Amino acid sequence: MTDLRDAAMRSKAWPFEEARRVLKRYERGAPEKGHVLFQTGYGPSGLPHIGTFGEVARTTMVRRAFEILSDIPTRLICFSDDMDGLRKVPTNVPMQKEMAKDLNLPLTRVRDPFGTHDGFAQHNNAMLMDFLDSYGFEYEFVSATDYYTRGVFDEMLLRALERFDKIQEIMLPTLGPERQATYSCFLPISPKTGHVLQVPTLERNVEKGTIVYEEPDGERIEVPVTGGHVKMQWKPDWAMRWAALGVDYEMSGKDLITSVQQSTKICRALGERPPETLNYELFNDEHGQKISKSKGNGLSMEDWLAYASPESLQYFMYQKPKTAKRLHFDVIPKAVDEYHQQLGAYGGQEPDQRLSNPVFHIHGHNVPASNMVVPFAMLLNLASVSAAEEKAQLWGFIQRYAPDTSPESHPDLDQAAGFAVRYYNDFVKPEKVYRAPSDTERAALEDLKTRLEGWYGSADPEELQSMVFAVGKDHGFEPLRAWFTALYEVLLGASQGPRFGGFIALYGIEDTARLIGDALEGRLEK
Repeated sequence: MTDLRDAAMRSKAWPFEEARRVLKRYERGAPEKGHVLFQTGYGPSGLPHIGTFGEVARTTMVRRAFEILSDIPTRLICFSDDMDGLRKVPTNVPMQKEMAKDLNLPLTRVRDPFGTHDGFAQHNNAMLMDFLDSYGFEYEFVSATDYYTRGVFDEMLLRALERFDKIQEIMLPTLGPERQATYSCFLPISPKTGHVLQVPTLERNVEKGTIVYEEPDGERIEVPVTGGHVKMQWKPDWAMRWAALGVDYEMSGKDLITSVQQSTKICRALGERPPETLNYELFNDEHGQKISKSKGNGLSMEDWLAYASPESLQYFMYQKPKTAKRLHFDVIPKAVDEYHQQLGAYGGQEPDQRLSNPVFHIHGHNVPASNMVVPFAMLLNLASVSAAEEKAQLWGFIQRYAPDTSPESHPDLDQAAGFAVRYYNDFVKPEKVYRAPSDTERAALEDLKTRLEGWYGSADPEELQSMVFAVGKDHGFEPLRAWFTALYEVLLGASQGPRFGGFIALYGIEDTARLIGDALEGRLEK
């Protein structure tokens, strides 16, 4: 363990860099609370999405790295802000008109349009927990409503009441003139309507622990700030939560940088140390535009998992969290193949290298072996040339190429074959466009076909690749990449493709020669 810890202290992998920042907080000894607390937040006004997955996955990676660096116990809480008021009705739920009657109620008191739980937040919280459990995340679920009403936050709420002016001084400069006039860090829960009210605080009584506000009908009401009678505006709420629970680490999107800054100031105003934070970049669509749920221009988690494993999604999430990345369907094959390449490399790596391997941060010490003897990109090309509708069609080629494989002995490969067929039919097939070869390309293809028909060597991918190279050189392609581009566009109907020697070995020498013949006769062109 000592050697592993030493290696972890040197590692440049970002989870270890983040974990070392957390460890530095406790150079002089373990925290009084007895553990290091990692937190992720969730707003249950909607269903869990790919951002939720990414945040929990990445935070788990940092937590796992910390546990290698230190013997201090850790906790990860997933906090649901379910006491927030419903400000607008989501467009993707039933009973729109009925839910509109519940506007401004705390989310736990909003009716469940699906009819399965006591409230909308309870439904979404259950979805969140099912979602996290299905991927094996280790976490503790925390409900804002539960913590507010049980008094977990009472001590810090009273401190916030005492330091009300300091909090206001931090928040007011960030607001416009109209908002400044009515802003209060406390949101009373109306005893009349149950609504979460955004109204000014007219009076404060620190000794009694109460505030006075005015109801929409003009009546002045005094309520305690404890026991769930109020909640805090979300930036002060975030800070109060950090202070009350002793949160040590939390990450959030780049769009919340200023919110983190304000909450950090408020946490300090409450007399507590703010957590270490990481602002990660947001995802862009295929055009480089920020993904928006309302626009529907991105890739959802359900979309990804329809074509690849959750581990490949975790691999994608691991990559450079501070760098903006395109999140679109065409990134899936690359992520799948890179994930399996890293699995394959892990077994032969030294400890330092393993700690920098993304699969360690996905699986911890239990990194599985990869049995993907055929890359996902190659399976896609195989599905394309065979026009596969079922994965069984691919298995005929796979078992000829690798006789010792079967769906039972290679479940990852079997799953990938199914994903490849689905991906091909949904994305590749509609966009596939073949073109006729130029005169130079035609001569080279005829030469390649002749060489394949007379091939007496083994179906070794490297030997076949060398032969394909030789054909390109003999026919004067410069750069040689133009020859391979011609192969992909004429034979596969795509601008990019696999290592062609491997494709021939998998698809079959005779079948590839026949494919070239079909292309030369114009039978592939649309």
